[in-house]
Amino acid sequence: MQAAHSHHMYHLTKHARSRRSLLLFAASTVFLRFGDKIVEAKEAKGLPKPNNLLSPNAALDRLLKGNDRYVQGASRIDDFRRERPVLVEGQNPYAAVLSCADSRVVPELIFDSGLGDLFVCRVAGNFANEDTLASIEYAVAILNTPLILVLGHDHCGAIKATIKSLYEDKRPPGHISSLVTALSPAVKASGDQAGDAFAQATRQNVVDNVNKIKSTGPLLNAAVEQNRLKVIGGLYRIDTGKVDIVS
Repeated sequence: MQAAHSHHMYHLTKHARSRRSLLLFAASTVFLRFGDKIVEAKEAKGLPKPNNLLSPNAALDRLLKGNDRYVQGASRIDDFRRERPVLVEGQNPYAAVLSCADSRVVPELIFDSGLGDLFVCRVAGNFANEDTLASIEYAVAILNTPLILVLGHDHCGAIKATIKSLYEDKRPPGHISSLVTALSPAVKASGDQAGDAFAQATRQNVVDNVNKIKSTGPLLNAAVEQNRLKVIGGLYRIDTGKVDIVS
């Protein structure tokens, strides 16, 4: 009787194992449309940070909760020695951030994140040129990142230089003029708006680049349309550390 019971339990366990394996495989296999070709990504259980597999909205929620901890001075101390070996073979960041190169604006600290959590592109004036777009496309198409944040900030030197160049005829030296060229449309577009021209230009630049990223084909616009990707804009306040979502 005991042998028959054991035999029955063996089959039940084997069936449960098979079913669990099937469910795990179905849940963990991520498919990605890359042009007309379906590419099978690494199974989730093989990803270095399974907790980073989030929906766009969940990723945004995690970003903002991390910012709250940072603002309150309650940032967690991560064990980077433990994280480093896990990330040797790959990465699966839960968000990408296009931020300014300003030394006061450090996305990994602002959002209280660990290694392998944020895919950060930085350039003075936080604008999307061909190179930053390519980097963002890599994050979305290859790494399956569900969220992109364009992060501007107050007291931005690149925006200030652009305003001075356009309205005070003070041309910046060297290659800084390329930043002015990139940021001029936002500064001009905000010129007729009421209020602080500096603040309006900073905000307009964020909004413009959110729209640019959302509409860039063939990869980013498709991901947005398929609800696999959310693109948002934020402004960082240097004095408080708070990030306000603006678009």
